[in-house]
Amino acid sequence: MTLHSSELFNDPRLAQARNLVLQALSDHQKGIVGIRPATPNLVSGVADQIAQFAQDRGGPLYYPYISSGLGNGALIELTDGSIKYDFINGIGAHFGHSLPGVVSATFDALLADTVMQGNLQQSSSTVDMIHLLTTVSGLDHCFLTTSGAMAAENALKMVFQAKMPRRRLLAFEGCFMGRTIALASVTDKAAYREGLPIAIDVDYVPFFSEDDPEGSTSRAVATLKSHLKRYVGDHAAMAFELVQGEGGYYTAPRSFFVALMDVLRAHDVAIIVDEIQTFGRLSRLFAFQHFELDEYVDVVTVGKITQVCGTLFRSKFKPRPGLVSQTFTGASTAIAAGIYIINQLIACGYFGPHGLNMTLGTYFSDRLEELSHRMPSVVGGPFGTGMMVAFTPFGGDAAKVKQFSLDLFEAGVIGFTAGSSPMRMRFLPPLGAVSQSDIDAVMACIEGVISKGGI
Repeated sequence: MTLHSSELFNDPRLAQARNLVLQALSDHQKGIVGIRPATPNLVSGVADQIAQFAQDRGGPLYYPYISSGLGNGALIELTDGSIKYDFINGIGAHFGHSLPGVVSATFDALLADTVMQGNLQQSSSTVDMIHLLTTVSGLDHCFLTTSGAMAAENALKMVFQAKMPRRRLLAFEGCFMGRTIALASVTDKAAYREGLPIAIDVDYVPFFSEDDPEGSTSRAVATLKSHLKRYVGDHAAMAFELVQGEGGYYTAPRSFFVALMDVLRAHDVAIIVDEIQTFGRLSRLFAFQHFELDEYVDVVTVGKITQVCGTLFRSKFKPRPGLVSQTFTGASTAIAAGIYIINQLIACGYFGPHGLNMTLGTYFSDRLEELSHRMPSVVGGPFGTGMMVAFTPFGGDAAKVKQFSLDLFEAGVIGFTAGSSPMRMRFLPPLGAVSQSDIDAVMACIEGVISKGGI
Protein backbone atom coordinates (compact mmCIF):
# COMPACT_ATOMS: atom_id res chain seq x y z
CA MET A 1 0.00 0.00 0.00
CA THR A 2 1.27 3.47 -0.89
CA LEU A 3 1.02 6.18 1.74
CA HIS A 4 -1.36 8.97 0.85
CA SER A 5 1.37 11.44 1.78
CA SER A 6 3.69 9.87 -0.83
CA GLU A 7 1.02 10.35 -3.44
CA LEU A 8 0.66 13.99 -2.39
CA PHE A 9 4.36 14.82 -2.43
CA ASN A 10 4.82 13.11 -5.80
CA ASP A 11 1.86 14.91 -7.34
CA PRO A 12 3.18 16.71 -10.46
CA ARG A 13 1.14 19.77 -9.53
CA LEU A 14 3.42 20.31 -6.53
CA ALA A 15 6.49 20.26 -8.77
CA GLN A 16 4.84 22.81 -11.02
CA ALA A 17 3.90 24.97 -8.03
CA ARG A 18 7.44 24.77 -6.66
CA ASN A 19 8.87 25.90 -9.99
CA LEU A 20 6.40 28.78 -10.19
CA VAL A 21 7.30 29.91 -6.67
CA LEU A 22 11.03 29.81 -7.41
CA GLN A 23 10.57 31.67 -10.68
CA ALA A 24 8.49 34.38 -9.00
CA LEU A 25 11.12 34.67 -6.28
CA SER A 26 13.89 35.04 -8.85
CA ASP A 27 11.97 37.66 -10.81
CA HIS A 28 11.36 39.85 -7.77
CA GLN A 29 14.90 39.51 -6.41
CA LYS A 30 16.37 41.14 -9.51
CA GLY A 31 16.01 44.62 -8.06
CA ILE A 32 17.86 43.70 -4.85
CA VAL A 33 21.43 44.05 -6.03
CA GLY A 34 23.13 46.53 -3.71
CA ILE A 35 22.76 49.04 -0.90
CA ARG A 36 19.83 51.41 -1.29
CA PRO A 37 18.72 54.20 1.08
CA ALA A 38 15.26 54.37 2.59
CA THR A 39 12.37 55.64 0.49
CA PRO A 40 11.21 58.96 1.98
CA ASN A 41 7.47 58.33 1.67
CA LEU A 42 7.82 55.03 3.58
CA VAL A 43 9.95 56.26 6.46
CA SER A 44 7.27 57.89 8.62
CA GLY A 45 4.95 54.89 8.45
CA VAL A 46 7.74 52.53 9.41
CA ALA A 47 8.76 54.81 12.29
CA ASP A 48 5.20 54.59 13.63
CA GLN A 49 5.30 50.79 13.24
CA ILE A 50 8.59 50.55 15.12
CA ALA A 51 7.30 52.82 17.89
CA GLN A 52 4.19 50.67 18.24
CA PHE A 53 6.34 47.54 18.37
CA ALA A 54 8.49 49.03 21.12
CA GLN A 55 5.39 50.00 23.10
CA ASP A 56 3.82 46.55 22.75
CA ARG A 57 7.03 44.67 23.53
CA GLY A 58 8.06 46.91 26.40
CA GLY A 59 11.41 47.91 24.91
CA PRO A 60 12.85 49.36 21.69
CA LEU A 61 14.58 47.56 18.86
CA TYR A 62 18.36 47.94 18.74
CA TYR A 63 18.09 48.74 15.01
CA PRO A 64 15.03 50.10 13.20
CA TYR A 65 14.91 46.79 11.33
CA ILE A 66 11.65 45.37 10.03
CA SER A 67 12.08 43.09 7.04
CA SER A 68 9.87 43.46 4.01
CA GLY A 69 9.96 39.66 3.65
CA LEU A 70 12.26 39.59 0.63
CA GLY A 71 16.02 39.51 0.30
CA ASN A 72 18.70 38.31 -2.05
CA GLY A 73 21.46 36.30 -0.40
CA ALA A 74 23.55 38.71 1.63
CA LEU A 75 21.12 41.58 1.05
CA ILE A 76 17.85 42.30 2.81
CA GLU A 77 15.07 44.75 1.92
CA LEU A 78 13.46 46.56 4.85
CA THR A 79 9.96 48.02 5.02
CA ASP A 80 11.35 51.56 4.76
CA GLY A 81 12.53 50.65 1.24
CA SER A 82 16.20 50.45 2.17
CA ILE A 83 18.43 47.55 1.14
CA LYS A 84 21.30 46.56 3.40
CA TYR A 85 24.05 43.98 3.64
CA ASP A 86 23.15 41.66 6.49
CA PHE A 87 26.47 40.64 8.02
CA ILE A 88 25.08 39.58 11.39
CA ASN A 89 22.13 37.40 10.29
CA GLY A 90 20.23 37.23 13.55
CA ILE A 91 23.61 36.67 15.30
CA GLY A 92 24.33 33.74 13.01
CA ALA A 93 20.86 32.25 12.68
CA HIS A 94 20.33 32.78 8.94
CA PHE A 95 22.03 31.02 6.01
CA GLY A 96 21.07 33.97 3.81
CA HIS A 97 17.94 35.81 2.69
CA SER A 98 15.33 34.32 0.35
CA LEU A 99 17.70 31.59 -0.77
CA PRO A 100 16.08 29.44 -3.50
CA GLY A 101 17.57 26.27 -2.02
CA VAL A 102 16.05 26.94 1.39
CA VAL A 103 12.70 27.86 -0.14
CA SER A 104 12.71 24.66 -2.17
CA ALA A 105 13.75 22.53 0.80
CA THR A 106 10.93 23.88 2.96
CA PHE A 107 8.27 23.78 0.24
CA ASP A 108 6.97 20.30 1.13
CA ALA A 109 7.11 21.15 4.84
CA LEU A 110 4.50 23.84 4.21
CA LEU A 111 2.08 20.98 3.55
CA ALA A 112 2.96 19.09 6.74
CA ASP A 113 -0.03 17.94 8.77
CA THR A 114 1.02 20.23 11.65
CA VAL A 115 3.00 23.45 11.84
CA MET A 116 5.12 22.20 14.75
CA GLN A 117 6.65 18.80 15.48
CA GLY A 118 7.41 17.39 18.87
CA ASN A 119 6.66 15.67 22.12
CA LEU A 120 4.32 12.70 21.49
CA GLN A 121 4.09 13.24 17.73
CA GLN A 122 7.29 13.37 15.68
CA SER A 123 7.72 13.50 11.93
CA SER A 124 10.11 11.55 9.74
CA SER A 125 12.05 14.79 9.20
CA THR A 126 12.76 14.93 12.94
CA VAL A 127 14.12 11.40 12.75
CA ASP A 128 16.34 12.46 9.83
CA MET A 129 17.60 15.58 11.63
CA ILE A 130 18.57 13.73 14.79
CA HIS A 131 20.33 10.99 12.85
CA LEU A 132 22.19 13.57 10.76
CA LEU A 133 23.46 15.43 13.83
CA THR A 134 24.58 12.31 15.68
CA THR A 135 26.32 11.03 12.55
CA VAL A 136 28.28 14.21 11.80
CA SER A 137 29.19 14.84 15.45
CA GLY A 138 30.25 11.32 16.40
CA LEU A 139 28.20 11.62 19.60
CA ASP A 140 25.67 9.00 20.63
CA HIS A 141 22.43 10.88 21.09
CA CYS A 142 20.66 14.13 20.20
CA PHE A 143 17.70 15.86 21.85
CA LEU A 144 16.14 18.63 19.76
CA THR A 145 14.47 21.74 21.10
CA THR A 146 13.35 25.15 19.88
CA SER A 147 15.98 27.44 21.40
CA GLY A 148 19.66 27.53 22.17
CA ALA A 149 18.88 28.45 25.77
CA MET A 150 16.81 25.30 26.18
CA ALA A 151 19.55 23.22 24.54
CA ALA A 152 22.00 24.61 27.12
CA GLU A 153 19.53 24.04 29.98
CA ASN A 154 19.18 20.42 28.88
CA ALA A 155 22.97 20.06 28.76
CA LEU A 156 23.27 21.29 32.34
CA LYS A 157 20.45 19.04 33.54
CA MET A 158 22.07 16.01 31.92
CA VAL A 159 25.50 16.58 33.47
CA PHE A 160 24.17 17.47 36.91
CA GLN A 161 22.00 14.35 36.96
CA ALA A 162 24.84 12.13 35.74
CA LYS A 163 27.27 13.62 38.28
CA MET A 164 24.96 14.02 41.27
CA PRO A 165 25.39 15.08 44.01
CA ARG A 166 27.91 17.47 42.41
CA ARG A 167 26.39 20.94 42.13
CA ARG A 168 29.08 23.38 40.94
CA LEU A 169 29.96 24.44 37.40
CA LEU A 170 33.14 25.83 35.84
CA ALA A 171 33.21 28.36 33.00
CA PHE A 172 35.47 30.96 31.40
CA GLU A 173 35.61 34.59 32.41
CA GLY A 174 33.67 36.59 29.83
CA CYS A 175 31.51 33.64 28.84
CA PHE A 176 27.93 33.80 27.58
CA MET A 177 25.58 30.85 27.98
CA GLY A 178 22.10 32.35 27.86
CA ARG A 179 19.48 34.42 29.66
CA THR A 180 17.28 31.96 31.55
CA ILE A 181 17.62 32.11 35.34
CA ALA A 182 20.03 29.17 35.34
CA LEU A 183 22.04 30.33 32.34
CA ALA A 184 22.22 33.90 33.59
CA SER A 185 23.97 32.46 36.65
CA VAL A 186 26.65 31.11 34.31
CA THR A 187 26.95 34.04 31.90
CA ASP A 188 29.74 36.30 33.13
CA LYS A 189 27.91 39.60 32.81
CA ALA A 190 26.29 41.15 35.85
CA ALA A 191 23.72 43.16 33.87
CA TYR A 192 22.20 39.94 32.52
CA ARG A 193 21.34 38.66 36.01
CA GLU A 194 20.38 41.87 37.80
CA GLY A 195 17.60 41.08 40.24
CA LEU A 196 17.75 37.33 39.57
CA PRO A 197 18.49 34.64 42.16
CA ILE A 198 21.68 32.66 41.70
CA ALA A 199 20.59 29.23 40.48
CA ILE A 200 24.03 27.63 39.97
CA ASP A 201 27.33 28.17 41.78
CA VAL A 202 29.94 28.92 39.12
CA ASP A 203 33.72 29.20 39.37
CA TYR A 204 35.46 31.10 36.58
CA VAL A 205 38.73 30.37 34.80
CA PRO A 206 40.63 33.12 32.90
CA PHE A 207 40.64 32.77 29.13
CA PHE A 208 43.65 32.61 26.84
CA SER A 209 45.58 35.78 26.02
CA GLU A 210 47.39 36.16 22.69
CA ASP A 211 49.69 38.68 24.37
CA ASP A 212 50.92 36.05 26.83
CA PRO A 213 50.24 32.53 25.50
CA GLU A 214 52.31 30.53 27.98
CA GLY A 215 51.54 32.72 30.97
CA SER A 216 47.80 32.83 30.35
CA THR A 217 47.69 29.05 29.89
CA SER A 218 49.59 28.51 33.14
CA ARG A 219 47.30 30.90 35.00
CA ALA A 220 44.17 29.22 33.63
CA VAL A 221 45.39 25.76 34.63
CA ALA A 222 46.44 27.01 38.08
CA THR A 223 43.06 28.68 38.63
CA LEU A 224 41.23 25.55 37.53
CA LYS A 225 43.25 23.38 39.90
CA SER A 226 42.64 25.85 42.72
CA HIS A 227 38.86 25.64 42.21
CA LEU A 228 38.98 21.85 42.09
CA LYS A 229 41.05 21.73 45.27
CA ARG A 230 38.80 24.16 47.12
CA TYR A 231 35.59 22.28 46.22
CA VAL A 232 36.80 18.69 46.12
CA GLY A 233 34.52 16.47 44.05
CA ASP A 234 31.80 19.12 43.74
CA HIS A 235 32.17 20.24 40.09
CA ALA A 236 29.87 18.48 37.63
CA ALA A 237 31.14 20.09 34.42
CA MET A 238 32.99 22.92 32.72
CA ALA A 239 31.32 24.84 29.89
CA PHE A 240 33.56 25.79 26.96
CA GLU A 241 33.06 28.42 24.29
CA LEU A 242 35.93 27.61 21.94
CA VAL A 243 35.42 31.02 20.36
CA GLN A 244 33.88 33.46 22.80
CA GLY A 245 30.96 35.05 20.96
CA GLU A 246 29.31 37.69 23.14
CA GLY A 247 32.63 38.05 24.96
CA GLY A 248 34.38 39.58 21.95
CA TYR A 249 35.46 36.81 19.52
CA TYR A 250 38.41 35.63 21.57
CA THR A 251 39.80 32.19 20.78
CA ALA A 252 42.78 30.03 21.74
CA PRO A 253 45.03 27.32 20.32
CA ARG A 254 44.26 23.64 20.84
CA SER A 255 47.05 23.34 23.42
CA PHE A 256 45.24 25.75 25.76
CA PHE A 257 42.02 23.76 25.71
CA VAL A 258 43.83 20.43 26.03
CA ALA A 259 45.75 21.66 29.08
CA LEU A 260 42.45 22.37 30.83
CA MET A 261 40.58 19.33 29.54
CA ASP A 262 43.31 16.96 30.73
CA VAL A 263 42.91 18.33 34.25
CA LEU A 264 39.12 18.01 34.03
CA ARG A 265 39.40 14.41 32.84
CA ALA A 266 41.68 13.59 35.77
CA HIS A 267 39.00 14.92 38.15
CA ASP A 268 36.04 13.27 36.38
CA VAL A 269 34.54 16.63 35.44
CA ALA A 270 32.31 16.59 32.33
CA ILE A 271 33.10 18.81 29.35
CA ILE A 272 30.30 20.80 27.70
CA VAL A 273 31.06 22.60 24.44
CA ASP A 274 28.73 25.44 23.42
CA GLU A 275 28.45 25.44 19.61
CA ILE A 276 25.38 27.67 19.32
CA GLN A 277 27.31 30.36 17.45
CA THR A 278 30.37 28.48 16.16
CA PHE A 279 28.58 25.60 14.42
CA GLY A 280 29.32 25.55 10.69
CA ARG A 281 31.62 28.60 10.68
CA LEU A 282 35.15 27.21 11.04
CA SER A 283 37.25 24.64 9.14
CA ARG A 284 35.06 21.75 10.33
CA LEU A 285 31.35 21.49 10.96
CA PHE A 286 31.87 21.70 14.74
CA ALA A 287 34.39 23.93 16.46
CA PHE A 288 35.46 21.00 18.66
CA GLN A 289 36.38 19.18 15.42
CA HIS A 290 38.21 22.27 14.14
CA PHE A 291 40.35 22.20 17.32
CA GLU A 292 40.63 18.37 17.22
CA LEU A 293 39.04 17.93 20.64
CA ASP A 294 36.70 15.07 19.69
CA GLU A 295 38.07 12.69 22.34
CA TYR A 296 37.34 15.15 25.15
CA VAL A 297 33.79 16.35 24.55
CA ASP A 298 30.88 14.88 26.51
CA VAL A 299 27.97 17.18 25.69
CA VAL A 300 27.61 19.67 22.82
CA THR A 301 24.93 22.26 22.14
CA VAL A 302 24.03 23.44 18.64
CA GLY A 303 21.65 26.07 17.32
CA LYS A 304 21.19 29.24 15.29
CA ILE A 305 22.14 28.18 11.75
CA THR A 306 20.74 24.68 12.38
CA GLN A 307 17.28 26.36 12.60
CA VAL A 308 16.27 23.92 15.35
CA CYS A 309 18.50 23.56 18.38
CA GLY A 310 19.86 20.46 20.01
CA THR A 311 21.85 18.88 22.80
CA LEU A 312 24.25 16.16 21.63
CA PHE A 313 25.60 13.82 24.30
CA ARG A 314 27.41 10.59 25.00
CA SER A 315 25.54 7.57 26.35
CA LYS A 316 26.79 7.99 29.93
CA PHE A 317 24.89 11.30 30.08
CA LYS A 318 21.62 9.82 28.82
CA PRO A 319 18.95 11.42 31.03
CA ARG A 320 16.50 9.44 33.10
CA PRO A 321 12.84 9.60 32.03
CA GLY A 322 11.21 12.92 32.78
CA LEU A 323 14.35 15.08 32.98
CA VAL A 324 14.15 16.60 29.48
CA SER A 325 11.07 17.14 27.35
CA GLN A 326 9.17 19.90 25.57
CA THR A 327 5.95 20.50 23.68
CA PHE A 328 7.76 21.42 20.46
CA THR A 329 10.82 19.97 18.76
CA GLY A 330 10.59 22.67 16.12
CA ALA A 331 8.59 23.96 13.17
CA SER A 332 8.23 21.60 10.23
CA THR A 333 9.81 24.18 7.93
CA ALA A 334 12.68 24.85 10.37
CA ILE A 335 13.58 21.16 10.55
CA ALA A 336 13.52 20.86 6.76
CA ALA A 337 15.65 23.98 6.40
CA GLY A 338 18.13 22.74 9.02
CA ILE A 339 18.63 19.45 7.20
CA TYR A 340 19.18 21.28 3.93
CA ILE A 341 21.66 23.76 5.43
CA ILE A 342 23.77 21.11 7.16
CA ASN A 343 23.92 19.02 3.99
CA GLN A 344 24.91 22.10 1.97
CA LEU A 345 27.71 22.88 4.42
CA ILE A 346 28.99 19.32 4.14
CA ALA A 347 28.70 18.99 0.36
CA CYS A 348 29.61 22.41 -1.01
CA GLY A 349 33.23 23.03 -0.06
CA TYR A 350 32.88 25.00 3.16
CA PHE A 351 35.38 23.03 5.22
CA GLY A 352 39.08 22.31 5.34
CA PRO A 353 41.96 24.81 5.52
CA HIS A 354 41.16 26.02 2.00
CA GLY A 355 37.37 25.74 2.22
CA LEU A 356 34.97 28.65 1.84
CA ASN A 357 34.79 29.41 5.57
CA MET A 358 38.50 29.84 6.13
CA THR A 359 39.18 31.40 2.71
CA LEU A 360 36.44 34.04 2.91
CA GLY A 361 37.06 34.60 6.61
CA THR A 362 40.75 35.22 5.92
CA TYR A 363 39.88 37.54 3.05
CA PHE A 364 37.58 39.58 5.31
CA SER A 365 40.16 39.63 8.12
CA ASP A 366 42.93 40.65 5.72
CA ARG A 367 40.84 43.58 4.49
CA LEU A 368 40.26 44.69 8.09
CA GLU A 369 43.93 44.28 8.92
CA GLU A 370 44.89 46.42 5.93
CA LEU A 371 42.44 49.06 7.14
CA SER A 372 43.96 48.93 10.63
CA HIS A 373 47.41 49.61 9.13
CA ARG A 374 46.06 52.72 7.41
CA MET A 375 43.94 53.88 10.35
CA PRO A 376 45.74 52.50 13.44
CA SER A 377 44.30 55.12 15.76
CA VAL A 378 40.69 54.11 15.07
CA VAL A 379 40.80 50.47 13.89
CA GLY A 380 42.16 47.57 15.93
CA GLY A 381 42.28 43.91 15.02
CA PRO A 382 40.98 41.88 13.33
CA PHE A 383 39.83 39.17 15.73
CA GLY A 384 38.00 35.85 15.56
CA THR A 385 38.52 32.98 13.15
CA GLY A 386 36.80 31.52 10.09
CA MET A 387 33.50 33.20 9.39
CA MET A 388 33.43 34.83 12.81
CA VAL A 389 35.13 38.18 12.27
CA ALA A 390 35.47 41.22 14.51
CA PHE A 391 37.48 44.41 14.91
CA THR A 392 37.80 47.14 17.52
CA PRO A 393 36.79 50.62 16.34
CA PHE A 394 37.61 53.79 18.27
CA GLY A 395 39.67 52.05 20.94
CA GLY A 396 36.75 49.90 22.05
CA ASP A 397 34.97 52.79 23.76
CA ALA A 398 31.45 51.41 24.34
CA ALA A 399 29.53 54.57 23.50
CA LYS A 400 31.53 55.17 20.32
CA VAL A 401 31.27 51.56 19.15
CA LYS A 402 27.52 51.50 19.69
CA GLN A 403 27.16 54.74 17.74
CA PHE A 404 29.40 53.31 15.01
CA SER A 405 27.13 50.25 14.73
CA LEU A 406 24.10 52.54 14.28
CA ASP A 407 25.90 54.70 11.72
CA LEU A 408 27.02 51.60 9.84
CA PHE A 409 23.43 50.34 9.79
CA GLU A 410 22.27 53.65 8.37
CA ALA A 411 25.00 53.42 5.71
CA GLY A 412 23.80 49.99 4.64
CA VAL A 413 25.62 47.27 6.64
CA ILE A 414 24.28 45.33 9.62
CA GLY A 415 26.77 44.06 12.18
CA PHE A 416 26.59 43.96 15.96
CA THR A 417 28.66 44.70 19.03
CA ALA A 418 30.47 42.17 21.22
CA GLY A 419 32.56 42.37 24.38
CA SER A 420 32.74 45.28 26.77
CA SER A 421 36.30 46.30 27.60
CA PRO A 422 37.07 46.75 24.79
CA MET A 423 33.80 46.62 22.91
CA ARG A 424 34.14 45.28 19.37
CA MET A 425 32.16 45.19 16.16
CA ARG A 426 31.42 41.63 15.03
CA PHE A 427 30.21 40.07 11.82
CA LEU A 428 28.66 36.71 10.95
CA PRO A 429 28.36 36.78 7.15
CA PRO A 430 25.60 34.69 5.52
CA LEU A 431 27.32 31.38 4.75
CA GLY A 432 24.87 30.44 2.04
CA ALA A 433 25.39 33.54 -0.04
CA VAL A 434 28.42 35.69 0.77
CA SER A 435 31.16 36.40 -1.78
CA GLN A 436 34.36 38.42 -1.93
CA SER A 437 32.50 41.17 -3.77
CA ASP A 438 30.01 41.37 -0.89
CA ILE A 439 32.90 41.68 1.57
CA ASP A 440 34.44 44.41 -0.59
CA ALA A 441 31.16 46.35 -0.58
CA VAL A 442 30.87 45.98 3.20
CA MET A 443 34.48 47.10 3.69
CA ALA A 444 33.84 50.20 1.57
CA CYS A 445 30.95 51.05 3.90
CA ILE A 446 32.99 50.44 7.04
CA GLU A 447 35.79 52.68 5.82
CA GLY A 448 33.33 55.32 4.71
CA VAL A 449 31.62 55.52 8.09
CA ILE A 450 34.95 55.60 9.95
CA SER A 451 36.32 58.29 7.63
CA LYS A 452 33.33 60.53 8.28
CA GLY A 453 34.27 60.67 11.96
CA GLY A 454 31.80 62.64 13.96
CA ILE A 455 31.48 59.92 16.58
